[in-house]
Parts: sequence; C-alpha cells; structure tokens
Amino acid sequence: MKPSKTPTNISSHSRSSSKSRNAAVYPALSQERKKALTAFLKTSGIRFKSLELLNLSFVHRSVSNESGEKVNNERLEFLGDAILGAVTADLLYKNLEDRPEGDMAKIKSIVVSEDVLSAVALEHQLDTLLILGRGEELSGGRTKKTILADALEALIGAVYLDSGYKDAFNFVSSFMKAEIEKVLDHRHFQDYKSLLQEYSQRLFKRYPEYRLVKRSGPEHSRIFWMDVTVNGTTYGPATGKNKKSAEQEAAKIAYEELVVGRE
Repeated sequence: MKPSKTPTNISSHSRSSSKSRNAAVYPALSQERKKALTAFLKTSGIRFKSLELLNLSFVHRSVSNESGEKVNNERLEFLGDAILGAVTADLLYKNLEDRPEGDMAKIKSIVVSEDVLSAVALEHQLDTLLILGRGEELSGGRTKKTILADALEALIGAVYLDSGYKDAFNFVSSFMKAEIEKVLDHRHFQDYKSLLQEYSQRLFKRYPEYRLVKRSGPEHSRIFWMDVTVNGTTYGPATGKNKKSAEQEAAKIAYEELVVGRE
C-alpha cells in the first residue's frame, strides 16, 4: 500500500498560509528544531523523509486550543493506535503459537497500556520533543503518561505515512518484543486491582471494597489515602497522587498478603 498523501496536503496547506500561521502550527521548524529532530532520528534508528511530518507527531492539541489552529497530532495518534494494535497482534500470533486467544488478549492489553507506552516514550526521550501549549507546559504536561503515550502512537502513525507499513512494523517491533517478554517473565506493571478482583470473586464470590480514608496536601499536589476490604479484612491504607493510583497500591498490599505470601 502506498503511503497516504495526507502529510503532503497538510504541509502544502501550512505553506500557503501566512508566516504567522505557519509559525503557530509548526513553531519547531527552526534550524535548532531541525537539528533536534535529526538527532532524535539518529539515536532512534528511524528514517524520515519529512521532518515536518515528524514534527507534527509531537504537536499536542493544547497548542491548537491556544492558537486556534486545528492541526495537531490527534489524527496521527488515531492512525498510530490502529497500527500499534495490528503489529502487536501479529507478534503475539506468530510467536505464541501455544497460547489461546484469551491469553494473547490479556498480554496485548498490558503491552499497549498507557503505563507501558509512556515508559517507552520516555526511553526514546519524546518528552524533550513535545510541543505543548503554555497552560499544558506549566501543568507538567511533559510528564503526563497520557500525553507521552499519545505522542508515541502519533509517531507510529507518522512513520507509517512517511515510510510505509514495513518501517512502522519494524519500529513497533523494536520495543514491543521486549515488552511482551517482560509480561511473559512477569516483569511488567501488574494491574493489582484486576488481579485482586479475580481472586476475590473466585474465592469469596464478592468484589473488593475500596474506601477513601483521607486526602492531604495542597490542591495542586494532593495525596490520597485508600484502603481495601476483602472478605471482611481491610488492607492498607496506601497512598497515591490520585484515587486510582492509591487504589492500585492498596490492592497490591492485599494481593501480596492474600496470594503471593501464601504461595
């Protein structure tokens, strides 16, 4: 399949606009930015014909929100998400011939998760290449897992448009094979809430119950304290920067005591 003409159209559209508009959409096409992008390509081993398309993969929607421009990396993210899923499914299908569909689905859900993708994005130093709106920059956008994971997916989409499926497959494989191995070796991030729920339902026929014990700290840096009750026994409390992460930590405490400690 020939690469889509979309990036060419976007580039042509931006070039036909005023200089100020072009600067708002692609503020990074200075010599300094080109140098940074070229250095990234060298270290990552990716080939790109269009630095402008590569740059677009790092433009967060917060830039559009503040500038009024509609061009950002969301469409590339949409495309990259689909390609990521296809490549991962291909790798699992061909390399885990003895695994049923259910096992492959579980592994896939882990390796394409926000936690894994954001960590891969950091390994490739995508945080240093992000183009964010002022508000998002000030709120710590470069460290947000969602933004990092989305940027990696957008990059995958850009690789596909620029060089085709084979190069996109090779790029995804370069990090996805290792992530799959981590899952198989139990060295990946584990969703303790799901593990605890499965255990509790199987043994006690009931769901774990989470409770907010307290919250502390200033509004911009809250700490949440959560505990969890399983079959009448309460574990925790555990802390996190939001309720979700605190629940994960509480679930980990309970699961490790109930299951791991008894193995």
